[in-house]
Amino acid sequence: QVQLVESGGGLVQAGGSLRLSCVASGRTFSRLTMGWFRQAPGKEREFVAVTSWIGSRTEYADSLKGRFTISRDNAKNTVYLQMNSLKPEDTAVYYCAAARTPWAGASDSAFDYWGQGTQVTVSS
Repeated sequence: QVQLVESGGGLVQAGGSLRLSCVASGRTFSRLTMGWFRQAPGKEREFVAVTSWIGSRTEYADSLKGRFTISRDNAKNTVYLQMNSLKPEDTAVYYCAAARTPWAGASDSAFDYWGQGTQVTVSS
């Protein structure tokens, strides 16, 4: 079993930045594909970004390219999501997810483990 704990959420003004972190335990981190998803009030959960086992491959939601960056530090068992130029529409609960396969893509059904989420609120 894998445990995922997110942190770094909070309240930020539009145009600001936040960096989310997710620490994983319970399995060799370098053998987990890591992803971020988000769910805004009243909306379905949506894909944000994903990174492969050693970070050599990444994928982003088209609408977020250029503003969000996913990265990982396998020595720290941590995946990050750097979010810049934040907009009110980025307000959501952000979830960290892990998959046992070398690549998982953008589908949430491909991920095996989920964190509890961290709230990000962007004020206008």
